[in-house]
Amino acid sequence: MDYPLKASQPKEKLLKTIYTLQLKSIATLQAASPLLSSQCGMGMVTQHQVHQLADKAKSLCGDLDNIKNLLHYCQDNLVQQIPNPSGSHYGGVSGIHCSPDGSIYVTAESAPWVHVLSSTGRTLRSLPCQRTGKERGTFLPEDVTVTRTGMVAIADMTNGAIWVFNPHTSLSKGEWIKIRNVDSPRGIGVDSMGKILVADYIQGQVHSFALDHAFKTLNIHSVPNLQGPRYVSPAPNGGFVVSEECGDVKVFTSSRKLLCSLSSKYGHRFGNPAGVCVNVDGSILVADEQCRTVHLFPEHGAPVCLVSTGLRRPTGMACSSFGHLFVADTGENCVKVFKYCVRPPYSLVKPGAPCRDPNLTPRQEAGLVPQQLC
Repeated sequence: MDYPLKASQPKEKLLKTIYTLQLKSIATLQAASPLLSSQCGMGMVTQHQVHQLADKAKSLCGDLDNIKNLLHYCQDNLVQQIPNPSGSHYGGVSGIHCSPDGSIYVTAESAPWVHVLSSTGRTLRSLPCQRTGKERGTFLPEDVTVTRTGMVAIADMTNGAIWVFNPHTSLSKGEWIKIRNVDSPRGIGVDSMGKILVADYIQGQVHSFALDHAFKTLNIHSVPNLQGPRYVSPAPNGGFVVSEECGDVKVFTSSRKLLCSLSSKYGHRFGNPAGVCVNVDGSILVADEQCRTVHLFPEHGAPVCLVSTGLRRPTGMACSSFGHLFVADTGENCVKVFKYCVRPPYSLVKPGAPCRDPNLTPRQEAGLVPQQLC
């Protein structure tokens, strides 16, 4: 039995179920709304029945959110492997950042470079991590990000420093400027307000600060009491997400208040969470180094396992606005690219717009036969 025919019956059943729920809820609302508005009581409806209906509705809404998420995402869809641009004689890739234009910034263990790649993995530029002036020598980037003004910033754990690459100098190739000393910087990011975020591993803190045109740090704040913070990513609400080596991922607001921990909110058990990122939908993605998986935590619904196999030691991670996930697999010394977001071949129906007829055949649904709106 071919796949389209095998999938046609459950697809038709799912469409009919959703369509039936839609019609029933609309019919109930149209009947109940005028009655509840015109009379002081609730007729023969008891308080127990109201609570029972509310609980069932909450459960059903959760089921529908899960169905929507499972339709929207796909699992273990590896589309490309990008070798370590520093070469196999250096340690595995560890830090990764994806810019809105699709450019990828990659660092590797023990490699004194930041490599800038195209979305297809072609090396566009390599920035040597070298000091200038009296303190000549190289340094090793642990993680990488890009500031709002387009400058590359890295965390240097060996020297306990944060560096920014300034291309606008008298030197033809630009130069690195040390902007701040941090005890043990591991992860680095930039929040939605343009502030630089740094995960300070030993101190158990996340530092945030602004950077002016003269590379002076301003408005320095720190969030304490974290258990081995590793990677940090901006959150869509102006806050940030940070992974803790001791087994949790925490979300903070723009005012640096703890919003939630993912283990508590979703009842999810982490092994050793590493790379974190937030996609355009506001969902949080987490790479688990111990479990060798990547999970997506949606705003509504249960966690979705995007990568369940094929990772040896996932560390840094980034996602693009084009539905691709970039995972730095330190164990195999490469960046693995997964297509995790399904892009439907049609425009999603807007709320309140006419719905699709669930009686359509799979050929009609696929656009092979003209469709009609119900």
